[in-house]
Amino acid sequence: MSKDKVLEGSIRQKNKAIIFDAAKKEFVTYGFKGASIKRIAERANIARANIHYYFKDKTDLYQQLLSNIIAVWNRDYDTLNVDNDPKEVLSAYIRAKVMHSKNDPDASRIFASELIHGAPVLNEYLNNDFKVWLNSKVMIIESWVKQGLIDPVNPHHLLFLIWSSTQHYADFNVQVVAALDKEAMSDDDFEDVVTSLTQIILKGCGIS
Repeated sequence: MSKDKVLEGSIRQKNKAIIFDAAKKEFVTYGFKGASIKRIAERANIARANIHYYFKDKTDLYQQLLSNIIAVWNRDYDTLNVDNDPKEVLSAYIRAKVMHSKNDPDASRIFASELIHGAPVLNEYLNNDFKVWLNSKVMIIESWVKQGLIDPVNPHHLLFLIWSSTQHYADFNVQVVAALDKEAMSDDDFEDVVTSLTQIILKGCGIS
């Protein structure tokens, strides 16, 4: 690949990242229907035409944003295999998911909103690629159970528990800070979340 092609790819990746960041704020604030390309361009401080260079329309931008969010999340668990130590893997996965809620809460809120509204954009993904990805993880958790590495648990519900408990700190952060009597969660608060959830979930799996 030529240097020009590499540079072009790098610029494209950088510009799309800037647009994605602006789009997250827009979609969280106004939802998909209320969001506008004009305001996204203003948030990104770029010309509206530049957005249309990378995305056909608002729907295309929204679809690609969701795909990007899912790809980032899945990478945290894509190295999982039957030879991994469940304590190390689950601990690392819980931490990664909590840190996503801390560092990129808008991504979680957009994904949650999409599902709450019946997943009109993600429906095909949920019934195809998602099931393939999920089934591969379920098989590994089942293998841990068969090897006696963890207690007999339902793999689906274990994953649902991890997703819901970690993403709670993004999706329902307003409730969390009210309950904690704080204006915002600190780094130490999120470390406490990691410690608490890891202890609860690992103990529930019979891991000391």
